[in-house]
Amino acid sequence: MGQSFRRMLTIVRKEWLHIIRDPRTLGLVIIMPVMMLFLLGYAVANDVKDIPLAVADLSHTDASRTLVEKLTVSEFFKYTHVAQSENEILEMLDAGTVKAGLYIPENFGRVVSTGGVGTIQFYIDGSNPTVAQTAQLAAETISQSMSQEILVQRLERSGTGMHLSLPVDARIRYLYNPDMKRMNFMIPGLVAIILQIQALLLTAFAIVREREQGTLEQLIVTPVRSWELMLGKILPFVVVAFVNVIMTVTVGAVWFGVKVVGSIALLAGLSLIFLLGSLGLGVLISNISKTQMQAMYMASFIMMPSFILAGLLFPRENMPWLAYYAGYLLPVTYFLEIVRGIILKGAEFFTLWNWIWPMAVFSIVVFFASVLMFHKRL
Repeated sequence: MGQSFRRMLTIVRKEWLHIIRDPRTLGLVIIMPVMMLFLLGYAVANDVKDIPLAVADLSHTDASRTLVEKLTVSEFFKYTHVAQSENEILEMLDAGTVKAGLYIPENFGRVVSTGGVGTIQFYIDGSNPTVAQTAQLAAETISQSMSQEILVQRLERSGTGMHLSLPVDARIRYLYNPDMKRMNFMIPGLVAIILQIQALLLTAFAIVREREQGTLEQLIVTPVRSWELMLGKILPFVVVAFVNVIMTVTVGAVWFGVKVVGSIALLAGLSLIFLLGSLGLGVLISNISKTQMQAMYMASFIMMPSFILAGLLFPRENMPWLAYYAGYLLPVTYFLEIVRGIILKGAEFFTLWNWIWPMAVFSIVVFFASVLMFHKRL
């Protein structure tokens, strides 16, 4: 029994030496749970608020200004953009600049002040059901609250013999996802995440595996140049990634009914730009990592924030300012808006330009940086 215990302790000592001799992997293993806790805590433990709102107030009266003020002080909405027309609101919603829009017609204040019913149009981006339902509830509650205040004022002026009707008629219209199906929100996001996972993990593992198996040394003695070796290894994964995107989009359209409203050619072209950045990140990870285990943990440090901070599962408007702006450092944040814009809204190139150019700059810089850092070495 004593000998068995000593033999076991010998194995324990051996394994512990393996762990402490690889401080990089040990550090990643320890830091990962803490990072997950912080990310999930910030992303999940908050109510939906500060929904970006565009307002087209053509009335310019006390009644219209009071309505806008009630919406913004509620903390559900954040008045971010001033629109001059109803069409301008719709353009902002198409581009993903705002998630809700309020159109107040020119006669609103006059109708309300003369005892009539003033109609307002409230547009909500229904692509994210969580945000859309919160926006609907807040808009209805606030408009009804204002109606009650106006009714009280009318009663105080005219007595109780007048006809009672709500003076503010808030008509709410859901755009892009009128049935409020959660799957319509998830499928386009999964396209982006699948593309990143395929490019990031497979590229990093492929190069690290060559280094672990010693086959990279055989390639060094060949006339193959560094950039030729890198491109030769990652181009097959470009094909694999595009096949997975095609399959995901096809299954989403045929099985789940999430059809591509916009241009498939535009979706493919912008996917290629995003893919360059993801492949570049994979090559950078492979340059730093010595083992596949290290590559997996380093890739997780990119994928975990992408799942949480980019807006795949949780609305970014919920998050504290630090987490919200950190999401802009992730290229998948921009690509998610692009994919959802094309698939759900049918958005065009120039409509999505504010999301395209940051993603393109990041992808090109990271890809060429990874090419320069990649060397034919063990």
